[in-house]
Amino acid sequence: MKSQNALVFLFQGACSDVITSYNIHMKITIRRVGNSLGVILPKKMLDAWGLGEGDALDLTERGIRPPAAAGFSQQALDELKRTLALAVVRRFTPQEIRAQSLANLHRWKTRGAWVPAYDEWQEIIVRGEDGALFAAMLGRDEHANELRQSPPYVGLLPREEVMALNEEAAA
Repeated sequence: MKSQNALVFLFQGACSDVITSYNIHMKITIRRVGNSLGVILPKKMLDAWGLGEGDALDLTERGIRPPAAAGFSQQALDELKRTLALAVVRRFTPQEIRAQSLANLHRWKTRGAWVPAYDEWQEIIVRGEDGALFAAMLGRDEHANELRQSPPYVGLLPREEVMALNEEAAA
């Protein structure tokens, strides 16, 4: 009788919770396979991913997943940066965003990691106008997209949330 499971994925280390789809979470058992450890993935999941024997999977800190598409288009990358900025705006006050941004800008300037966009960010932040801050963070125009390529408000969102938004965008 044929098994309904396929593909043993070998890796050194342990990972007990494995994300098997972007919206489905299941537990699978880690088993000894030779001198390594491995997991057996359900064939139904492999079929849903369009994968079979010999295909590669990505192992990340968040789990095992099918390989990401060939990269983000510029439009998708711009939208991801805007989504990250929106998550910051939803969670933090303008004062908190300014404080983190100024701290980052100061640190980057003293370390010599300054890019021209930071001059404009600093001007927007110091001016203290919420509208200008939100326009730069959330605007859909080309100038806002360019500014979001070097955002000074990094570090406000928890790493897990940033990773989850990146994975959603890659789906």
